[in-house]
Formats: sequence, structure tokens, C-alpha cells
Amino acid sequence: MTDTLSAPQALSPATGPVPQKLKRSIGVVGGTLLTLSCVTPASTLFVVVPDLFASLGTWTALTIAIGSLLCIGVAFCYSELGTLIPSAGGEYAMVSTLAGRLAGWLVFVLSLLVVMIVPPVIAMGTADYLAPLIEVPAPAAGAAVMLLATLAGLLDLRANAWITGVFLVLEVVAAALVAVLGFSHGERGAGALVHGTVAAEGGGNSTVTAMMVVSGLAIALFVTQGFSTAVYLSEELENPRRNVARTVLTTLALSTAVILVPVVAITLGAPDLGALAAGDLGAMVTAWSTSAVGTFVSLCVALAIVNAGIVMVIQNSRVLFASARDRAWPEPVNHALAKLGRFGSPWVATLVVGVPGAALCFVNLDTLYGVTGVSVTGMYLLVAVASLFSRRGAHKEAAAWRMPLWPAVPVVLIAVLAYILTRQEVQYLLWTGGITAAATLYWALYLRPRRATRWLVSIPEDGQDAVA
Repeated sequence: MTDTLSAPQALSPATGPVPQKLKRSIGVVGGTLLTLSCVTPASTLFVVVPDLFASLGTWTALTIAIGSLLCIGVAFCYSELGTLIPSAGGEYAMVSTLAGRLAGWLVFVLSLLVVMIVPPVIAMGTADYLAPLIEVPAPAAGAAVMLLATLAGLLDLRANAWITGVFLVLEVVAAALVAVLGFSHGERGAGALVHGTVAAEGGGNSTVTAMMVVSGLAIALFVTQGFSTAVYLSEELENPRRNVARTVLTTLALSTAVILVPVVAITLGAPDLGALAAGDLGAMVTAWSTSAVGTFVSLCVALAIVNAGIVMVIQNSRVLFASARDRAWPEPVNHALAKLGRFGSPWVATLVVGVPGAALCFVNLDTLYGVTGVSVTGMYLLVAVASLFSRRGAHKEAAAWRMPLWPAVPVVLIAVLAYILTRQEVQYLLWTGGITAAATLYWALYLRPRRATRWLVSIPEDGQDAVA
């Protein structure tokens, strides 16, 4: 148990060259733009939400609202731990420092699954929204977006903040336009939002049950998942102990509004439940307006997906960079992943994230969704567990943003998230569990026997290495 739930201990510095640190170059506005772009509210609305409409019908908005409420508690945990332990390692740095090295390693594996799978999932949606101009197979379009995002991810972070900011404006405009059109073409009253009904496969309608909502919460948590990007960017945020919490909470509030309001509008404005379940939002927009407006919205969504790809590659490369700096791999791999290019970005880590991401665009989409939902839920669960240890020992008096209602918030989160996991499909639990088991073997056979020189979780803000 000492490897999983022990108090932080100081380790002697590892020998060899000290890995480079990321430079602080963005403030809370730039961080919010990048983080909100990673949530990519418009592309999530147009790519992920239609699958929820197909299974949850008129209770899609309710499910997303419940997921967003749960995310408030998650955001509190991220804000406190992210300001206490500002590292590009994100979740794994926080959990390793507070709940132990093995727990941190398992969080790293879950976060790696998420960061590798989510960008291709979003990128494959590009094909549907390029259809007004050109027909492209979804895997090919997704792979092209991933490669383009990889090239952009090699640039300076400040330049990317402005690029993604411009794209973000376009996607918010698209989401707002959908909301206005949906509300102005209402086919049913607000009562439909509290009576769960979905189109049945053989025709007619069927009732949505509470258990269906619980099962859908894993994807609903994924809908606003990107707010955690602020933690990954904490090494590059100015004054992270103040700006991380501001960025996390602001992004969650904005992304929830940008996603939930159009979802309500679509639910009320869809011609019938069959059209709602089909989830062809581009066709709905065209029916509500004109083909020109439909084309404009589709192109804005396509740009939003490219935007999301850029930010996700940026975020995910930082995770790999941090893992190399913290010596999670054999030395040649650590040396390569920790390299910084001329623009200050970890260029090898960026390529390692982007190129396999392009290949994942050719994997079954349902499998990617299922594994992502389980991984996100498990990752949030372990972060909530770690937050229970954030006010002991040296961390008790450390300067950090502190969540209200501690420890009630993490305790409730742990119970709810554990229950959500039990309601997921067995095949996705097995996929995720198998990968986690393999990672545990790597820990037991390689990392743990080399604990003095491997998996030394660093906290650059304090200029020291610390692990639990």
C-alpha cells in the first residue's frame, strides 16, 4: 500500500541532463481560449451529441445538464489540485503527488487513452460537415485533420492561442445560430424536456428510463471534458496558482452554456422524434433556414473540429513531454519525448500524439466512444480520490485555491462516478481494464524496481521533484 497511498517523500535528484521546462507565455484569456477550444463546444454539439439524441431522445439535455453538474465537483477538484501541483503532467502529476505513484501511473494510462482517442473521434466528424463542398470518407477526413493539427501543434503556443481564438468565435456563432433557429421553429413545448421519449427502431416512440440516463452519463461527462486542459497548460500559464482555477471554472461555465442551450433548442425544434434520433443537425438547420445558412454552419463546424484537433494535440503532447521529463520510459524514449523545438513546443511528443491519432481514425467509432467514456469516468474518479489527500502534511498550508464543501464534494463524486462505471457496457470495461492491467504490469516489472530513477514526478513551479 505504500506505493499507492503514502505521504509524499523527497527523492534524490536523478542524474543526467535536466529536461527543459516549458515557458510561461499565456495569461488567463489565452488559457481560456485554448481550453474552451479543447472542449470544442460546437464540434461536440454536432459530432458527439447526435449519438445521445439517438439513445436518449428528449432527455439528452437533461443528461448533459446532470453531467455538467457533476463536472462542477470535478472542476473543484481539478482547480484545487491544479493550483497545488501545477505541472504539464496534469492528472497524473496531481494524483502521484497526493495518492501515490501507482495511482498516478494508472491515471496517466487513463489520461493517455483519452488524449489519444478523443481527437480522432472528433476529427472523423469533419466529413459530414464538408459534405456541402466535397464528399470525403470519414476516416480519411479525420486523418487529414489530425495531420494538419499536428503541424499546427509544432508552432509557438501564443500563436496557437490566437489561431484557435479566431476559430472559436466561428464555432460559437454557429452554435448560437442553431439555438436561435431551433427556438424559433419550436415543434413541442418545454414539457418535452422532462418527459423522456425517443424514437423506436421499428417505428413509434419509446420511453427513456432513468438507467438509460445513468448509462449515458459517461458520454455526457465526455461532452465537457476538455476543461481540464487548463491543468495541462499550468506550466505555461502566468501565475498558475491563481489562473488555473479561473480558467477551469470559466471554461466549464462557458462550454456548458454553448452546448446545452442549442441542445434544448434542437430538442424543441426538431420536426419529429425520428429526425431528432437521426441527429442530422445540418439537415435540420437547412430545413429551418436556407441551404446557404446550412452550408455556413457546416463549414463553421468543420473549422471547429480542426480547431479542436489543434488544441488537443497541443494538450496531449504536453502530457507525453511531462511523462518523459518524469522518466516514465527507457532513457532513449525519455530523451526524445522531452525535446523542445525552435518554437518552444515538444516536437517529438507532438508527432507521437498526432500520427497515431491519424491512424486511429480507421478504428470502429463505437469502440472509441465506449473506451473514452469509461476512461474519462475512471480518471475523474481517481482525481476525486486524490483530492481527499490534498490537505494533509505539507500540502495543508500550501498556497492554493481551495474548493468549497471539502471533503463532501469528492466523497459524493467518488460514489456517483463508481456507480456510473458499473452501468457501462462490459466490452468497453474489458477493453479499458485490459489496457490498465497491461500498464500495471509495466509498473510492476519496470517502474517499481527502478523507483529511484524512474517515475520521478516533477513540480516545476517549485523547482523540485516530489513523488508520493
